[in-house]
Amino acid sequence: MPHQHSSPAQPPSRPPSFGDPDDMALLLAPRLAHFAGVARTEHVTRAAHAMNVPQSTLSRALVRLEQDLGVSLFARHGRTVSLTPAGRTFLAAVERALAEVERAAEEVRADADPATGRVAFGFLHTMGAETVPGLLHAFRADHPGVRFGLVQNHGEAMLEGLRAGRLDLCLTSPVPDAPDLVARRLDEQRIDLVVPADHRLAGRRRVRLAEAADETFVTLEPGYGLRRITDALCREAGFTPRIAFEGEEAETLRGLVAAGLGVALLPPPAVPRPGVTELHVTAPKAAREIGVAWLAGHPDTPPVAAFKNFLLSRRDHLLPG
Repeated sequence: MPHQHSSPAQPPSRPPSFGDPDDMALLLAPRLAHFAGVARTEHVTRAAHAMNVPQSTLSRALVRLEQDLGVSLFARHGRTVSLTPAGRTFLAAVERALAEVERAAEEVRADADPATGRVAFGFLHTMGAETVPGLLHAFRADHPGVRFGLVQNHGEAMLEGLRAGRLDLCLTSPVPDAPDLVARRLDEQRIDLVVPADHRLAGRRRVRLAEAADETFVTLEPGYGLRRITDALCREAGFTPRIAFEGEEAETLRGLVAAGLGVALLPPPAVPRPGVTELHVTAPKAAREIGVAWLAGHPDTPPVAAFKNFLLSRRDHLLPG
């Protein structure tokens, strides 16, 4: 009689093909922790006890995992098991994946903590010098441990940040009107005509915007809320502004005005700028509404809810002075 060798276990049947690569990840994910627990102990009973899972449930999960992968991950030896070469390769990747999931879980739990959580908050460039620092200082008096991820940008970019989940809240102008956003008006800010200190209008305190129809303007780039306000005010005053420069920072524009490159429509500065005169525009009414916006239907973490309520409580008292 020829010598008989024990035949190796046949690998489980190959899984069906999946049209979307994510299907395999969704299929395997619930079983990865079970696999790692058994691989660490090399004993199904002990692993089941440690994970508080019925042994039969754990055994079935391992068999299904091998069937889905189409490879044997374990060699069975009675009550104990040992990893096959494929199992060792798979375990290394599973351990990394589970560690990353645990790290992400800890991060989101920390961000949602009422006392030490995180708020992703966006605001306009023109609010960065005085308004936002003052708001954060006042809020942190009662919430000293809350952390902020701050983004300074123009309005359209911040609304994109809300929709993409990068921001929880933003202070912006004009106050947006979109079905996927919630926005609340908080305050109104005056817009002045800024002219060089030696300008023909510099001796005045007030001016009708139509009196600057022949001037060269320096403005923010298209897409900025203040640029849209500038264009709309000039249109209402009966002219299209002749633009010499388009920038990204209001204070840069104020500096260019001081250098004699043109005039600008800007909110009042945090600190008076030498070389320019700020004129109150009497007609048309020159002001912008400042509001807070967030994504509709998006649940707030406790720190986000606290900061949102704080901002809403500052209605008509948002801006310094």
